[in-house]
Amino acid sequence: MVAAMKLADVLMIREIHPAAQSGALNEEWFVVENASDRPFSTAGVSVSVGKGDGKPRLRPIGTLDPGFTLKPAERVRIITGNPGKKAHGAVPGEDGLKNYHLFLGSALIAGKGTVLGLSLRQQELARATFEPDAPGGVRAGG
Repeated sequence: MVAAMKLADVLMIREIHPAAQSGALNEEWFVVENASDRPFSTAGVSVSVGKGDGKPRLRPIGTLDPGFTLKPAERVRIITGNPGKKAHGAVPGEDGLKNYHLFLGSALIAGKGTVLGLSLRQQELARATFEPDAPGGVRAGG
């Protein structure tokens, strides 16, 4: 018998990187990783944001549509901005990670304590809190 995969064990937010200056939305990004042993499609996954200690309520900002498929242990960088807008700054890419753009018009990360979340059909997949001094910008323990 094969055990069912719990959705909460599939995705991890490994890095959070704010933009160095306001409006440089292609410099604001976070990295997600497939922590399971099976491919995972992010089609329909919602991105949410909030701020506060404990487990703050997050507000949805959009859906990964069409999304992408992550192989086991694969990582993708999700970028806030639009690659076609010069005002959003340069797009990162020298490190071999694939980029996925949200095409948003404003920043997600509002400083220390910003919480990013990913969910699918109201099931939380991942949650991480921005901590500028932590490795990868992700607070230990969420």
